[in-house]
Amino acid sequence: MPIRRLALDVDKVVDRPEMISLARAIEEIDGVAAVNITVNEIDIETVGTVITVEGEDIDSQALFVAIERAGAVLHSIDEVVAGERVIESVTRVR
Repeated sequence: MPIRRLALDVDKVVDRPEMISLARAIEEIDGVAAVNITVNEIDIETVGTVITVEGEDIDSQALFVAIERAGAVLHSIDEVVAGERVIESVTRVR
C-alpha cells in the first residue's frame, strides 16, 4: 500500500540543520513530491517543527533516516495517509 502523506513532529537545534537544507534532504527521498516545514515551537536551544510530506509512494524508512542524518530528531508520526487515493481530514460531528 503506497504511503501518500506523512505529518511528522520533528525537533532540531536552533542553528542546525538549516530549514532549507532539511527540506532539500527530505525532497531527495524516493516518492517525495512535496515537503512543508512549519515551525510550531521555539525555545532557547531547540525548534519544534511539523513536517508534512506528500508523494505517490514515499519511502518512509529512507525519509526517517534522512531527517536524522540532517541532524534533526523525529518525535512522532502524527498522520499517515496511505492507499490508492488521499482522504482529506473530515471533521467529526457528534
